[in-house]
Amino acid sequence: MIYQSTRGEAPDLSFQDVLLTGLARDGGLYVPKSLPSLTRTAPDGADYAALAAEVLAEFTGSMPDRAGLLEMTTGAYGGFAHSAVAPIKQIGPNDWLMELFHGPTLAFKDFALQVLGRLFDHALTARGERVTILGATSGDTGSAAIEGCRGRDAVDIFILFPKGRVSEVQRRQMTTVDDPNVHTIAVDGDFDDCQALVKAAFGDLEFRDRLRLSAVNSINWARVAAQVVYYVHGAMALGGSAVRPVSFSVPSGNFGNVFAGHIARAMGAPIGKLIVGANVNDILHRFVETGSYRKQGVTATMSPSMDIQVASNFERLLFELTGRDGSRVRGLMASLQQSGGFDLPAEALAGIRQGFASARVDEGATLNEIRRIHAETGEVIDPHTAVGTASARIARANGAVAPETPVISLSTAHPAKFPDAVERAIGLRPALPERMGDLMQLPERSSELPNDLRALQAFISERARVAA
Repeated sequence: MIYQSTRGEAPDLSFQDVLLTGLARDGGLYVPKSLPSLTRTAPDGADYAALAAEVLAEFTGSMPDRAGLLEMTTGAYGGFAHSAVAPIKQIGPNDWLMELFHGPTLAFKDFALQVLGRLFDHALTARGERVTILGATSGDTGSAAIEGCRGRDAVDIFILFPKGRVSEVQRRQMTTVDDPNVHTIAVDGDFDDCQALVKAAFGDLEFRDRLRLSAVNSINWARVAAQVVYYVHGAMALGGSAVRPVSFSVPSGNFGNVFAGHIARAMGAPIGKLIVGANVNDILHRFVETGSYRKQGVTATMSPSMDIQVASNFERLLFELTGRDGSRVRGLMASLQQSGGFDLPAEALAGIRQGFASARVDEGATLNEIRRIHAETGEVIDPHTAVGTASARIARANGAVAPETPVISLSTAHPAKFPDAVERAIGLRPALPERMGDLMQLPERSSELPNDLRALQAFISERARVAA
């Protein structure tokens, strides 16, 4: 499996090199030169870990081999709190919830990052190398990345998060980790500022090479590949077929999660529409509706993991929409940076609408959806999940998804990660699982930095062991 950059000016790489590189040297994102087909899947009745090993093997080549992958996925998912790993619950005649929050940090990011930490270990051990991982988080990626990488001798991890713009549980899941290879940084800005700092650090090639930077954000293709698995799992579980495909509703911020669904569908999984759920930071919804991709200011909401205006993984979809033309992608991304947006031609927008629907769910509607789901089903959902289930209903109402089509809404976070919003909606404050009961009493360890690249680079240079 060979990978190429979406901007066409970086060298093609193997999976292992893409894993350790993250962002391409030309600023683009790596994608497979050609997508594999789902010619092999785990046998009927196989567990989630076995399915994950089979799907990931389509992307990794022989490093590691299938037996090594199965060992990794078994270890990654063996510690999840639910034996089904990604259980699916029916919440309506043709509506389901897939719970993706039973991992160690109570969010869907654990599905990729528990595997990613093991892949890093395998690759670095084989090469006798060390890396410095740099990532930005709008809430959940940071804690999941830290959990996957904490205590690993060949890795130092630096996670940026927007100061005051993540929930207290999200923040504490990062800042209470005391492993010496973990560094959390509260940045004076929003998530887009954090993400821009990460990309700028990777764009400084001297700094990047000296610190041996690598990425855990969904700019790293391995993240996307690991998330493909639960779409295949969901479609198989509901008996999806070419004549009865399964649609998915996905609360969306950085576009990595829903893009993984797109890849699963392109590989042959029986998936229909992918519904892009947005909160009031609705750049993705506006794009699907109009073909215009234009930044606006970021508004803080009760679903902070979606408070994003520059969705990094959207570039991978642009690469497909432009006929895999790196020069056109470079032009579009330059327009985004210089003038704040761009417009797609009508034929490209028509292609988007064949595979995607979208909806915008504001704060009041999010609270109402939490109430509705609880009243009708007894389930308690977090605000991000509520955006997903509400978007599914909107897509049915406007005809984008037929009434008889099964829809799985991704439940991306445990409600206890956002107790204030849930309590406001239903009057009940969800408790953290017993295994995390002391989170609010643990001491925090973190640093604060301005939104400044040089300050960030100096901070990393002083602490990363690869620079010693």
